[in-house]
Amino acid sequence: MMIGSFAQIPVLLCAAALALVAVPPAHAQDAALAELASAQAAVQRATDADADQYARDLIGAARDKVSQAQALAQTRSGRRQAPLLAGQAQADADLARARSNQAVAQARLAQAQAEVERLQQALAAPPPAPSPLPPRDALPPLPLASPEATP
Repeated sequence: MMIGSFAQIPVLLCAAALALVAVPPAHAQDAALAELASAQAAVQRATDADADQYARDLIGAARDKVSQAQALAQTRSGRRQAPLLAGQAQADADLARARSNQAVAQARLAQAQAEVERLQQALAAPPPAPSPLPPRDALPPLPLASPEATP
């Protein structure tokens, strides 16, 4: 049996280095998939918050970036860029959701303020004058019944 010499160490180091180099793409792909999932969820949350109505440009940019990140994640050279682009898409979607929520809150506030103004005007207005009673002569006489006749 032969004992290994120091001459074999460079071969082992090269093999270890190759193994380490092969690991980052798998990690990069996992990171890209996780970032893509987060970005897609953020776009869905923004869509649910009516971002299409209140922040159309931001939600459109977020959707475009998610699509680009998905395409990059499929290529070997784009796996490192995909998580960055997905992160940007998530930020755009979160901002779109926040702007949409802000617009909805402002609309509700304006509606509540208008209602308060209407109620204040109603309270400040003088009460309507009571309608005059007809003269006594114009009223028909009420039939007076005796207490025994009431059931």
